[in-house]
Amino acid sequence: MNNRIDLEARYCAHNYHPLPVVLIRGEGVYVWDESGKKYLDMMSAYSAVSHGHANPRLVKLVQEQVARLSVVSRAFHTDKLGPFLERACKLTGQDMALPMNTGAEAVETAIKAARKWAYTVKGVARDMAEIITCTGNFHGRTIAIVAMSDEPQYQENFGPFPPGFRVIEYGNIDALEATINENTAAFLVEPIQGEGGIIVPPEGFLKAAEQLCRKHNVLLIADEIQTGLGRTGKLLACQHEDVHPDGLVLGKALGGGILPVSLFLARRDVMNVFTPGDHGSTFGGNPLAAAIGLESLEILVDDDLPAHSAAMGDYLIALLRDIDSPLVVEVRGRGLFVGIEVDPALGSARAICEALMERGLLSKETHETVVRLAPPLVISQADIDWAVLQVRDVLIDMDQIRRAS
Repeated sequence: MNNRIDLEARYCAHNYHPLPVVLIRGEGVYVWDESGKKYLDMMSAYSAVSHGHANPRLVKLVQEQVARLSVVSRAFHTDKLGPFLERACKLTGQDMALPMNTGAEAVETAIKAARKWAYTVKGVARDMAEIITCTGNFHGRTIAIVAMSDEPQYQENFGPFPPGFRVIEYGNIDALEATINENTAAFLVEPIQGEGGIIVPPEGFLKAAEQLCRKHNVLLIADEIQTGLGRTGKLLACQHEDVHPDGLVLGKALGGGILPVSLFLARRDVMNVFTPGDHGSTFGGNPLAAAIGLESLEILVDDDLPAHSAAMGDYLIALLRDIDSPLVVEVRGRGLFVGIEVDPALGSARAICEALMERGLLSKETHETVVRLAPPLVISQADIDWAVLQVRDVLIDMDQIRRAS
């Protein structure tokens, strides 16, 4: 066994099941292991490395900012936070933003904002506010967030859970309408479900949900932690249906693959429910994070990464759908957010990812049945050609082994 892997197994909690590779360096769309083997990264840290590993603009900025000022807490103003939040708000069409670190923290912020807004603005009776979420959702793993989940593993032996959450079938607009009541504060939804297996809802679902929320004075909060910032071929996945949410959660790519940086953005009347002492974070909005967040947004715009994601995503999906394999149930996604669903009776997504790793392509299975392909948005057509060739050959090999056994 590898000594680095042994050390992790001995001293690190076993809350992940990584592929057996030890990475030591990254550049662009590539990473290298400790033996010098080069891999094409088709995971980009669950969309956190959209700008590519060690993006030169971000590396230069970090070096300069670390030497100047990194963390002072929100007890003081800094020169970096205001410009970052202004740019984020103007790009997304929101009024105000609250900076946090991880995506889960930003989702928790959204939950608190929605509940306080329900009581102080909408007039919901005290402690009666409800938030509607969807089957297959993934918004993080805090106690409050897993209370919204319908995944048994996320809840088993972690209860009791806080009340106030209702779960409906993802993509079912009739179920949403039937569940909304006088206590409904918000509908929290992923425009495309990532951890759920790259699940794209029916066309028009998000727009219809927006209209329902407007009709019933319910906040539409879009969790775009994975789908946002160019991943699906537009700056925000909501824009595919011209949907403007009342609240927006961003993370992952906002940190440029360097730091955890997240935001909850919303209408002014929603964000104004917070008063000093209501909510906070020692590291949220620190100067280093704000500088990285702003530069990450500028790179997305300057390099037109959403458009590149759209073009390369269409190309990738078309090539994958041309692969003739009985193991593949469906290829789905939008932009560079793609899932290959595997028939569990014929093959294993984990086995496919392990075989791809041997060939120099890194991906990861989702729910045992989906191979996720979500490379850095800077990926080239030539890299996609090579990646699809590896996927095709692995599927052929696995089908031949299956037939021979």
